[in-house]
Amino acid sequence: MFYSNMTGLPIVGFVFSLIGCLLIGFIIGFIVTRKLISKYLKKNPPVNENMIRAMYRQMGRTPSEKQIREVMRSMEDAKDKK
Repeated sequence: MFYSNMTGLPIVGFVFSLIGCLLIGFIIGFIVTRKLISKYLKKNPPVNENMIRAMYRQMGRTPSEKQIREVMRSMEDAKDKK
């Protein structure tokens, strides 16, 4: 078996340890990132129809359902193009 001078472990064992540590790091990173994103979306939800109505009212306009649907559709189209 080939031995590494630095660790005293066989090279194969060192490679498997390295791969295992990387895999565990990726799994932990994925879980933490998923929790952070879900927490962010709860705190700052995406734009919905009520927010669009409030925006129109702040501008001094009363929106029709057609206008609200058009704005929602344009936002979804813009999101899909990215």
